[in-house]
Amino acid sequence: MVVTISLVVLFGAALAALLKFKSLGYGSAFVAVMFGFYLASTGAAEPVTDLTAAVVDAVRDL
Repeated sequence: MVVTISLVVLFGAALAALLKFKSLGYGSAFVAVMFGFYLASTGAAEPVTDLTAAVVDAVRDL
């Protein structure tokens, strides 16, 4: 659970930085957030979570 919360904070900070530096418009940010919410409610959520956990474990083992 700690990894999930920290990744949400990381992605939120990246999205905020993109908005601040005007690399991403508000409409695009809204679409990105909504895509994440809808992706989490599909069958793809578990494989994405597994892939993220594997990447975090691999980075931790470096």
